[in-house]
Amino acid sequence: MIERAEQLVTIFGGGGFIGRYVCEFLMKRGVRVRVAQRDPRTAYVIQPLAQVGQYGLVAANVTDARSVRAAVKSATAVINLTGVFGRGMHAIHVDGARHIAEAARHDGVGAMVHISAIGADSNSPSAYGRTKAAGEQAVHHAFPEAAIVRPSVVFGPDDELTNRLARLAALPILPVIAARRRFQPVYVRDLAKAIALAALDPRSFGGKTFEMGGPQAMTMLDLHKAVLELTGQKTDLVPMPDAFGDLLSRLGWMPGAPLSRDQWLMLQRDNVPSGNAPGLDAFGIDPTPLGAVGYEWLSRYGKSGKGARRRIHLTATS
Repeated sequence: MIERAEQLVTIFGGGGFIGRYVCEFLMKRGVRVRVAQRDPRTAYVIQPLAQVGQYGLVAANVTDARSVRAAVKSATAVINLTGVFGRGMHAIHVDGARHIAEAARHDGVGAMVHISAIGADSNSPSAYGRTKAAGEQAVHHAFPEAAIVRPSVVFGPDDELTNRLARLAALPILPVIAARRRFQPVYVRDLAKAIALAALDPRSFGGKTFEMGGPQAMTMLDLHKAVLELTGQKTDLVPMPDAFGDLLSRLGWMPGAPLSRDQWLMLQRDNVPSGNAPGLDAFGIDPTPLGAVGYEWLSRYGKSGKGARRRIHLTATS
């Protein structure tokens, strides 16, 4: 545990989906939180969770080293949650990560947690995977004691995964792209708790790489079926051949396209922990299954907004 009179954690991207829960956990621990992001106004939703003087906002662009240094100043720990899919991946994933790590080292910050992704690989077919790997290398070089966290896909009340699938399930027929691709979805509250603990206890978690997955590996088709059961919706799921997904991704440059070329390339590999790195168990966290909590936010997609409103037991089919 960081031993300073007053803890202050700067969280880059703290106003995002995962960051909100990281902030909540830290503030419940009595830790002061400083959220740094390009547009601080988007993070005001967190303020009601804090006590007076416990929460602050600062404008910072991770591609601008000067603004990063200002956001890091006087922090006892730094968390980097920034990420993007599409243009600017190198600037955010690599240059931005380097700026944060160098600022943390220069200011004598006690701990750093860098959020990467399962699939980070210098040999990845996708630019996303390659830039995530390069970002990890940049952080290791500047701040070797940083904890690297690689999550699988993340689910929770405001996620882009289960909510999107639930909206699409209103269609009479729902094509399933990359139906056999395997994921190990992790609950946002479990992930956020691990990230926060890593920032508060660098002696235990610093310098290590963690791969975060939930309790169950599921195919893309399994995920669709789980969402249907949680919402009570009915639609015909139609697994599509890879040739269809490949063709669709080549139209990804068009406005409103459902799948980019780089996303398709990421889907060429399973998104599950390798088994060679510690996970949630290293933090004493029992992973939460989607079926135990998904009804809490997915029930609104059912008939009359009622949905299943119950917990379910999910069994992966492959």
